[in-house]
Amino acid sequence: MARIYHPRHPERTLFYRVLFHYFDRFLSEYESRFEREYGFLRPIIKEVVERYLDCGNPRCGFARIRCPDCGEERLLMFSCKTRGFCPSCHAKRLEEWGEWMRETLLLDVPHRQVVFTIPKTLWAERILSWRHTGFSVHSRVRAKTKSETERVGKYMIRPVLALERLSFLEPEGKVGYRYGQDRAEQEMMDYLEFIARVTSHIPDKGQVFVRYYGLYANAHRGKVRKASISPLVLRMAEEELKPVPSKGWAALIRKPHRGLRSAAMIRKVYEIDPMLCPKCGSLVVLME
Repeated sequence: MARIYHPRHPERTLFYRVLFHYFDRFLSEYESRFEREYGFLRPIIKEVVERYLDCGNPRCGFARIRCPDCGEERLLMFSCKTRGFCPSCHAKRLEEWGEWMRETLLLDVPHRQVVFTIPKTLWAERILSWRHTGFSVHSRVRAKTKSETERVGKYMIRPVLALERLSFLEPEGKVGYRYGQDRAEQEMMDYLEFIARVTSHIPDKGQVFVRYYGLYANAHRGKVRKASISPLVLRMAEEELKPVPSKGWAALIRKPHRGLRSAAMIRKVYEIDPMLCPKCGSLVVLME
């Protein structure tokens, strides 16, 4: 079935265009060109990219909503909800995780970011001839408030790439990515190499992004909760958020109180409120 070109957000058009036009060619040339460097093509790569290409496409599902006051109607397209790949879906997931971390997980104490760096030569064949280890530990970043700690945490699980650093050189058939101080340096690569690099970061199903240790470990928090220790003693006995299965936009709009958190995240990411009519500002309802 042919794909329908439908970039949902103009700011991600470049990223979308490259995948839309060249992903099939990438798949056909992967074995001969990229398998030696990146390993066998994982099935999750094809699955995630195709879901991303259909993100926000009305042909792949939508909810029809209506304002009961003014009669304004609009379509609300479904998102792909992929992890760590779709820029818009990951931004929403990032905001949700940051809010949970700030409101539920974090103790009201200073935190420190510790970064362990390994030498680049570990990825090459020069490690045996290198005189210096190249290993380093950076621990100067100190967060004094929950908000600062949330910002550091969200930085650690930021998206694969920053879309604003991309440039598209269509005549040359290449993509440029700016990096370094003030983004003064730029690396050029052809479309297929760009796709190979980006898709290599797609996580496998069930792969853990963040691990919690010490007072933040799930086991410790569970013991505190079972022992009914006062949160004032350890300053961290807040109840964990119970996983709530997604019931789709239909349930969200029929019972708006269930969708307050999701709507708040969408407001932060897209600066729009999906629960309000853009014409008169009234609460929208789902049309049966």
